[in-house]
Amino acid sequence: MSDIIEKIHGAERLSFEDGAFLMKSNNLLQLGLLADQVKERLHGNNVYFIQNTHLNYTNVCYLQCKLCAFGVKPNHPSSYSLSLDDLKQKFIEMKGKGYKELHIVGGVNPKLPFSYYEDMMTISKQHNPDIHIQAFTAVEIDYLAKVAKIPVEKALERLRKAGLDSILGGGAEIFDPVIRKTISGHKTNASRWFDIHRKTHEIGMKSNASILYGHIEKPEHVIDHLIRLRDLQDETHGFNAFFGFAFQPENTDLAKEFQIENETTGWYDLKILAVARLMLDNFPHIRAFWMLIGKKLAQVALQFGADDLDGTVMEEQIVHAAGNSAAQMIPKQWFIDMIKETGKKPVERDTLYNVIQTYH
Repeated sequence: MSDIIEKIHGAERLSFEDGAFLMKSNNLLQLGLLADQVKERLHGNNVYFIQNTHLNYTNVCYLQCKLCAFGVKPNHPSSYSLSLDDLKQKFIEMKGKGYKELHIVGGVNPKLPFSYYEDMMTISKQHNPDIHIQAFTAVEIDYLAKVAKIPVEKALERLRKAGLDSILGGGAEIFDPVIRKTISGHKTNASRWFDIHRKTHEIGMKSNASILYGHIEKPEHVIDHLIRLRDLQDETHGFNAFFGFAFQPENTDLAKEFQIENETTGWYDLKILAVARLMLDNFPHIRAFWMLIGKKLAQVALQFGADDLDGTVMEEQIVHAAGNSAAQMIPKQWFIDMIKETGKKPVERDTLYNVIQTYH
């Protein structure tokens, strides 16, 4: 550990071996201290949050990944795809509520034409021109481009023209090919995921990056995942933030197959965030997603390298389909009070981390 500490204090890059050592370490407080030092070096006492809302436009998904409880087949009794009129009504209801970001994600539904996604963007901008649209994972973009029989570059350009402002960091899961195939079957592979984010960055749009942890991965898989992200960030500098998705086992085939009965521990949640902050030296922000790890642990995460608590969130359905019982949203004042309680400074941001207001 002393060699790693010396590297961190000297702002040197950590190796794969360093990362594996950190993932296997039981000295969580040491990890937290180091991660917090890096966080303070980058952001001082600031902790960011955003007023945002989620939209899940369809739960129809032909991928049928074992890790997911949200996607269903078209003939499933709970399947749905929002019509353009439904979407218009939702966009109208968003007016005047202070949202700075609209987060859109759904299933891979081959029945929806490409024009549906373009119209979705256009209608949203008509009613909420100042709300940043952060929409679609690389997996969604991959498949909607295939359905439309157009190159990904063309799909991205057309979506951007219609109103897309940035893309999501989901669908990364785990990049190791064996683990990825086991947990997500024939979902877009790692190299394709990276290629889509690379192309997104090349045309001037930003994105985020993520990991799904707490299933069958090993420490080495986590570090491999982080280093691959770090490598692309060296190349494009297009990622804004990294965050972790804690696996929600309830109602998933993956949990049944591997007899995963429990959600992730708080110990592991904090370790993932701390190690990510130490390994991802070129990522500006590490985000603790309160809906997946809980509000109380998200607050503790601010001492373990996280500098962002995501947002207010509204109408989220994907993690709730896997048994998550967190509230659908929390008010802005909760973020302000909770951050102040930790001795840090609340900073309301937009999607691209432009400061809207600092609360002293």
